[in-house]
Amino acid sequence: MRIHELKPAPGSKKSPKRVGRGIGSGLGKTSGKGHKGQKARSGGGKGPHFEGGQTPLQRRLPKRGFTNVFQKVYAEVNIEDLNRFAPDTVVTPELLKETGIVKKLNDGIKILGNGELKHALTVQAHKFSKSAAAKIEEAGGKVEVI
Repeated sequence: MRIHELKPAPGSKKSPKRVGRGIGSGLGKTSGKGHKGQKARSGGGKGPHFEGGQTPLQRRLPKRGFTNVFQKVYAEVNIEDLNRFAPDTVVTPELLKETGIVKKLNDGIKILGNGELKHALTVQAHKFSKSAAAKIEEAGGKVEVI
């Protein structure tokens, strides 16, 4: 099969309604909209969230707090995830992304202290939890804040 031989499944493509093209088409004059009224007008009808005049859900629910647009979002990595690297490796954010431990670097990397580190590594990251830093140094590694 070649690209020029491709065709849609029979019955899957339907030609559009040609409204306002004369009385014989069955969709002439009022174009299937009937006579007058809100739905016959241009842009007529109600919006998708209209609830018949009842106060809309979006207005009934309480609003609380705010979203801090300046908040920093760190990609989090646990100590146990670093065991896959060979001893004495320099672990950088780029290396974490390459190996697939982290999908996105966001505003930086934060190393968390969940799990145990089995060998010495030099870890470079933007932030470390106290327990993570202690475990890395306990294993004979180095902590470097970027």
